Amino acid sequence: MLGKQSLQFLNKPYLISSGAIVGSKEAEGPMGQLFDKVCYDDKFGADTWEEAESSLQKEALEIALQKGGLQKQDIQFVYAGDLLGQSIASSFGLSGYQVPHIGLYGACSTCGLSLAMGAMAIEGAFAQKVACITSSHFASAEKEFRFPLAYGNQRPKSATWTVTGSGAFILSAQPGKQVRANITGVTIGKIVDYGIKDSMNMGACMAPAAADTIRQNLEDFGRTPGDYDRIITGDLGMVGQKLLFDLLSEKQIDISKQHMDCGIEIYDSEKQATNAGGSGCGCSAVVLSAYILKKIEDGVWKRVLFVPTGALLSKTSFNEGQTIPGIAHGVVLEHYEG
Repeated sequence: MLGKQSLQFLNKPYLISSGAIVGSKEAEGPMGQLFDKVCYDDKFGADTWEEAESSLQKEALEIALQKGGLQKQDIQFVYAGDLLGQSIASSFGLSGYQVPHIGLYGACSTCGLSLAMGAMAIEGAFAQKVACITSSHFASAEKEFRFPLAYGNQRPKSATWTVTGSGAFILSAQPGKQVRANITGVTIGKIVDYGIKDSMNMGACMAPAAADTIRQNLEDFGRTPGDYDRIITGDLGMVGQKLLFDLLSEKQIDISKQHMDCGIEIYDSEKQATNAGGSGCGCSAVVLSAYILKKIEDGVWKRVLFVPTGALLSKTSFNEGQTIPGIAHGVVLEHYEG
């Protein structure tokens, strides 16, 4: 244990494989050629949006297992979650694997939460190999949290576009035929609530939590922003990024040279009309698998702080006038030297 909220891993769990599958809009963005699989039918052959999202998780895990040369029998635990009520995308999508299932909910921070929990299981010698999976789907998320698509509501400039995609990651106690990165530490975030109630401005809801986790990670590990090649948030978008910089500057912390946001990078906001950028559990997951891990694996980036961010609301809490708290979990990823 380091400081107040962080863990430093002595055995450094190996991230040995990953898979990313996305929908048509994500394929049209700047990273479109990097994903493992694109499905241009956003229902993925299913009858409902929810079934489509379940198929995303199933296929993402299949890709990760195939790339790692593994079978489902090699996995001891699955850590999975999504944005839908009762995490139905995960439970229906992964039930056929018959692997012990640990359901998680961290809203859009679930990728970081699953990696942190999986790494802790590997580090503690409770498992040799685990899978960490999350997903989101634009249509199922709109149905869950906002308006039916047929309503055709206008979206304010602060709104983000929920990514249709799923990312799956295999963590191992030993290096496999490849190692994409080592997980050397985590910083588990706190719930941070600045009293914001605007569900169309997720960046503002999540930025305080991201700032808190980043500051705590630097303090706990005794590091400066320059000790990371990149500090990468999940889906703050352009509004949230500015707020993040402002909040950290109040603590005399400047990450502007190192910062990257998955929600800003995944879309071309002007050409694709995504307003402030991308969001959703799948946003940080697919960018991590397709882009970030490649940079780490190749040694372009030696150490990265990956900080997916989540807004902890539901239809019920929003309709009852509650605020929208945020949370962010930090995962330290480092290049494997071999």
